[in-house]
Amino acid sequence: MKSDTIAAISTAQGEGGIGVIRVSGKNSIEICDRIFKAVSGRKLSDMKGYTAALGHVYKDDEKLDEVIATVFREPHSYTGENIVELSCHGGIFITREILRTVIEAGAEPALAGEFTKRAFLNGKLDLTEAEAVIDIISAKSKNAARAAILAKEGALWRRIENIKNKLVTTAAHFSAWADYPEEDIEEVSVESLSNTFNECLFDLNKLLSTYDMGQTVKEGIDTVIAGKPNTGKSTLMNLISGRNRSIVTDIPGTTRDIIEETVSVGGVILRLSDTAGMRDTEDKVEKIGVDIAKSRIKNCGLVLAVFDAGRELDEDDKKLIENVKDAPVIAVINKTDLEKKLDEKYIGDRIEKIVKISAKNGEGFDELCQLIEKIAGTADFNPSEGILANERQRNAAKNAKKSLEEATQALNAGMTFDAVTVSIEEAIENILELTGERVSDVVVDNVFHNFCVGK
Repeated sequence: MKSDTIAAISTAQGEGGIGVIRVSGKNSIEICDRIFKAVSGRKLSDMKGYTAALGHVYKDDEKLDEVIATVFREPHSYTGENIVELSCHGGIFITREILRTVIEAGAEPALAGEFTKRAFLNGKLDLTEAEAVIDIISAKSKNAARAAILAKEGALWRRIENIKNKLVTTAAHFSAWADYPEEDIEEVSVESLSNTFNECLFDLNKLLSTYDMGQTVKEGIDTVIAGKPNTGKSTLMNLISGRNRSIVTDIPGTTRDIIEETVSVGGVILRLSDTAGMRDTEDKVEKIGVDIAKSRIKNCGLVLAVFDAGRELDEDDKKLIENVKDAPVIAVINKTDLEKKLDEKYIGDRIEKIVKISAKNGEGFDELCQLIEKIAGTADFNPSEGILANERQRNAAKNAKKSLEEATQALNAGMTFDAVTVSIEEAIENILELTGERVSDVVVDNVFHNFCVGK
């Protein structure tokens, strides 16, 4: 019979100071007692929750490693079940050997995300909070981590709960008024219903507006550094990435291929591409690079168009301005440490956002970061209000909004309150799906499928 107790390595598998094997389930303490002997002689089954013991893990009377065993008792644990965490010396062999010993003692290998899935199923987390766990693990910037931590602490849940409570109260009032006409229950008025619907629609629209910003914070912006050869694109790439990622020379056309890097700038993740210098050229290889750069510009989320302050604008510069003027673009006037020859007015008449820098010595970099935050819309980012973090959440919110709009249309058309109630209940169903209070096993499995093993 398959055990209900699961085990997995919960730390990154590689060399490190510590490795943790997590064991969760009804028999976790009993199983670990079979392989762990405390220095004090005390059994784990005799220990209270949130206590630890120093000892050794044994396999067939062979001492595997010195470990610290920490006991968490249900329901006051991450999963809501009894948990034992065995903290051993870090290293692939030792952690895997201890995990194998735990499994041989009666546990089952945990599936991806199974610990957090049990936390959800046992009511320790709602689905939005569970999804925030993986976002914390995968966060690539301060803003992404902050948003995920606040979601884990219930920021989105509180926002949704406010909408749900209004609709549930309305539906309950409808039901009571219709089912118990002899009771002195206040009649449902069209005006009060309309006000409630408008409030909830306003809240849902405001919530849906957070999705794009949330994706920008989580996934970042496809950003292209463009400009003619020798304007300092590669130097700018190296400045932003904080290391020599691109080759820098005085020879025009050095960069012929796309050089990519993911960086965090001013709290915004940029998926950065340093492209070939854009100019008319007879060099077949360089021309391929120029064509790729033009294609990237058409499909990216942000262009950093670089111009040389020490050179007059030429036809290649003007063609670049024409290509990028309708895109989200920042004109980066580089080499401000040189004598100015550039016509800034020509650029300013066509590109709204301009920053002056010296990529060589770092001057103006803070101003560039601030402008990137502004154009990304994250300058006033406030994740404490709760944001939609993924497509599943967005679809549920969109469906709730659609149902509420149908309820409003039915109300305005003078249809019966029964027809209005159907749409209200559909909106509530969609909100319950968002939080996971009423969601299919398929959706739950899909959510936790994206987790790593051990979390």
